[in-house]
Amino acid sequence: MGHTREQMGTTAVVPNPVEVEDGFYPVGPARKRIELDAGALFVLKSKGSWWHCGYHLTTSIVAPALLSLPLAFSLLGWEGGVIFLLMGGVTTFYSYNLLSLVLEQQASLGQRQLRFRDMARDILGPAWGKYFVGPLQFAICYGAVVACTLLGGQSLKFIYLLYRPDGIMKLYQFIAMFGCLTLFLAQIPSFHSLRHINLVSLILCLAYSTCAAGGSVYIGDSKNAPPRDYTVNGKGMDRVLGAFNGISIIATTYASGIIPEIQATLAPPVKGKMFKGLCICYSVIVTTFTSVAIAGYWAFGNRAKATILMNFMGDTKPLLPTWFLLMTNIFTLLQTAAVTLVYLQPTNEVFEKKLADPKEGQFSPRNIVPRLIARSVSVIVATVFAAMLPFFGDIMALFGAFGCIPLDFILPMIFYNVAMKPSKRSAVYWVNTTILVVSSVLVAVGAVASIRQIILDAKSYRLFANV
Repeated sequence: MGHTREQMGTTAVVPNPVEVEDGFYPVGPARKRIELDAGALFVLKSKGSWWHCGYHLTTSIVAPALLSLPLAFSLLGWEGGVIFLLMGGVTTFYSYNLLSLVLEQQASLGQRQLRFRDMARDILGPAWGKYFVGPLQFAICYGAVVACTLLGGQSLKFIYLLYRPDGIMKLYQFIAMFGCLTLFLAQIPSFHSLRHINLVSLILCLAYSTCAAGGSVYIGDSKNAPPRDYTVNGKGMDRVLGAFNGISIIATTYASGIIPEIQATLAPPVKGKMFKGLCICYSVIVTTFTSVAIAGYWAFGNRAKATILMNFMGDTKPLLPTWFLLMTNIFTLLQTAAVTLVYLQPTNEVFEKKLADPKEGQFSPRNIVPRLIARSVSVIVATVFAAMLPFFGDIMALFGAFGCIPLDFILPMIFYNVAMKPSKRSAVYWVNTTILVVSSVLVAVGAVASIRQIILDAKSYRLFANV
């Protein structure tokens, strides 16, 4: 049971990370040994450092979705864009720290929670974990896998068309190629095993963000710069719903949805490590989000498209050299693969818990075969959905309103107020309550705006479309 040290005249037990590998986790003052299921034992291995935590956090948040921030600014204008970008950063940093504090407090009480649904079960009741938080998180994470697979296919097609503008290959073929890459990488056994990949992912997101911001400045300062107009498009209700759509884009860009699972990868003791990891993550967020959003909106104004890379192609010809566009898309493609793997982890954990035997070795034939089959089927189904529904971005906007905001903006406030029981006269209680109420309004209005956008775009929907 670990080793001991003398502290103020008493003997304190310090846990060893190896204890987790034996199928048990020591928690609470009495060092109670909690038996782990196969999902926690094999996928959420608690062996990482706070540096590794920072890499995982960065990959889960700083993803190619940030290339849509200039579009969000075009729906909000300069003042609204800057204000909501800063508010989103401050609110999520605060929210994720609250989650971490609650997890640490629960562990000190003898129940370390390794998953979002575990938190809901222990703090709000079994039904919340089983019927609401668990399915919601699974849908959001698996939806992110489908969206990343679609984005990976689009990046491959973009690279292909740079050199073969008259090429005849279809989008679904490139999605299948990306799916094959994911099929191979999905067999990486645990979340902790992704630490080196996620370090490379951190470097890649800095690289393509630098390219996006630098390319925008180059275009905006060139003699062929497109005309810029910073007025917000639309009037009346269209403009209002557009603004809420912009807020939803920013909120979804900051979303993670897997904070407890990332904290679960930390080796004990975990106290204070998550905060350090968040500091790494948010230093990257500040660098990438602000540079891409401001430079992209400055260069293109209200003509900003779904991603800034689409603006780089111009109306008639590319606005940047082919080699630069190729480099930017390769960086984006590779990081998309890393993001896909991170969001596969909750799915992998669920399958591992259901199908694997924790009493057998992780790499025993008894566990390898069902793992290989389950993960392969999961990736194949996601790839088919991505190829079949290339308009999945509109659906994910709806998922984002119903899923990302509740998981990352609402539930952390509820967990903290219920578990930590701050005084109703304290500032933290009212800050949490205010964020909860405002976020609930955003869920309602964001859902309406997303459904409206789906209706507007429905006429162009076609299965296996080559968009």
